[in-house]
Amino acid sequence: MTSTRAQITTTSTAHVSSGTRPAVARRFWPRHWGVWALILTLTVPVLVPLVVVALEIATPTPAIWSHIWATVLPTMLRNTLLLLLGVGGGTFLLGTGLAWLVTAYRFPGRGLFDWMLLLPMAMPGYILAFVFVATFDFVGPVQSALRAWFGAEVWFPNIYTPVSAILVLSLVLYPYVYLLARAAFREQSATTFDAARAMGYSRTRTFFRLVLPLARPSIAAGVTLALMETLTDFATVRFFNVPTLSEGIFRIWEGMMNRQAAMELASLLFFAALIVILVERGLRGRARFYQTGGRSRRPDPVRLRGLRCWLATGVCGGVLLVAFVLPTLQLTFWTLDEIRKAGAGGTLNVAFRQYVGTTFMLAAVAALVAVAWSFLLAHAVRLRDGRMARVTVRLATLGYAMPGAVVGVGVLLTLTTLDRAINGLAFAGWGITTGLLLTGSLIGLIYAYVVRFMAVSYNSVEASLDKVTPSMTMAARCLGARPARLLWRIHLPLVSTGIITSATLVFVDVMKELPATLLLRPFGMDTLSIWAYLLASEGFWEAAAVPSLTILAVGVIPVLFLMRLNR
Repeated sequence: MTSTRAQITTTSTAHVSSGTRPAVARRFWPRHWGVWALILTLTVPVLVPLVVVALEIATPTPAIWSHIWATVLPTMLRNTLLLLLGVGGGTFLLGTGLAWLVTAYRFPGRGLFDWMLLLPMAMPGYILAFVFVATFDFVGPVQSALRAWFGAEVWFPNIYTPVSAILVLSLVLYPYVYLLARAAFREQSATTFDAARAMGYSRTRTFFRLVLPLARPSIAAGVTLALMETLTDFATVRFFNVPTLSEGIFRIWEGMMNRQAAMELASLLFFAALIVILVERGLRGRARFYQTGGRSRRPDPVRLRGLRCWLATGVCGGVLLVAFVLPTLQLTFWTLDEIRKAGAGGTLNVAFRQYVGTTFMLAAVAALVAVAWSFLLAHAVRLRDGRMARVTVRLATLGYAMPGAVVGVGVLLTLTTLDRAINGLAFAGWGITTGLLLTGSLIGLIYAYVVRFMAVSYNSVEASLDKVTPSMTMAARCLGARPARLLWRIHLPLVSTGIITSATLVFVDVMKELPATLLLRPFGMDTLSIWAYLLASEGFWEAAAVPSLTILAVGVIPVLFLMRLNR
């Protein structure tokens, strides 16, 4: 049967392996410059802000760097490195350990924990951070209770350390590793375990010698995502008074009012993110780990008994309790108290409606623009398939791997340059200036969201578009359908599910985005994330809980999608 299938597909695979297209494709596939013009038109605007930031390091200002190095830069670099190492190790241990536990063993509550352990993905780090601070601070309920029970001199560890930031970030970011590691473990065949058992390996030794290496690419990808989010974060570490590169950009921008120094620090953060990506690729190396997968038998989970049984339940339940259940309950109690204090016509309720409307408007517009942009780009790449086109598009999705502060600074530099060019060209000789048309505008903010979350929308749309067979496209082209009609009548209906998923993911990410919004929002425009951050920074925990709980509720939506796929 295998040889017959190979004979049937000889013609098509020969064309693919030789890098050429079938005769029908060569005749009807548009290869003229128009498709490349469309690809470049869609990718260059997304790349420009990142290139602008990268070029800042090529023209350094010695006075700025010497001042930063003499004051805050060594501390920022040390804390950033410590944070990356701690969060990388924490997410690896939590994500991989929990994934192996729910995949390889049976214990009470396993079926429930299997999908509920994804819930902390909906919790933004800065929300869990201020709940943590409010709970364990000197005036919080925990230390107050300890002083009441054991006296005023009772010892309690200092929570304003990098360890607290590592703990919080690990709890909200481990689902990235958990999701990918769990899928990798479930894809492995039972023959792996059978062969290992025949060689005399114990189950633990089989995990470290065979299962873990097979899942290494997936685990590495999950840890890299967690590290990218760690580099992006500035609000979580600010709550714990831990200066990092990302936090330093805002500290210099707001405190020193030194825009040039902030931009040059952003270029350093840009290269730090690139180093993380290159290190992850290097760790993979040229090694390849293959597994049978397919319809092969899956390994049977082992039923735990006695103390180990309840210990497994306690570990899963404890992580879920600390990372999601208790913070959500605390936010709910605070929200109810704030609503009761504010009253039916209170200022808080009016502000809440205003911020919800602004946030939903921004998220909806950004999702619509990003999805349309991604769909056109994926369609153009499909028309002009080739290595160069794919590499160009992958570069355009690099914004998701960059911290939000880097994207915000890059967009700000780009828009400022464009405004200067418009002022220099428009109404030349009339003595009229247009002012700042793009900088600090809604257009600039949406532009930053598209640059930041292009990868999220493009990957979902591309995955759906890949399911459309080339024969269907070529049949439409043979019937005389032009690219625009092919786009509207064939591709769009077939990828509608991917478009909805993509729009949902971008919508939620925009709602949670904080650094780029702080840098680029128009004057007087605040979102739920900014409102929650500012209120929490001033210690108004109950008021900050109202927008935080709203963000959390919306953030659960994509997690529910993942749960449905999981089940």
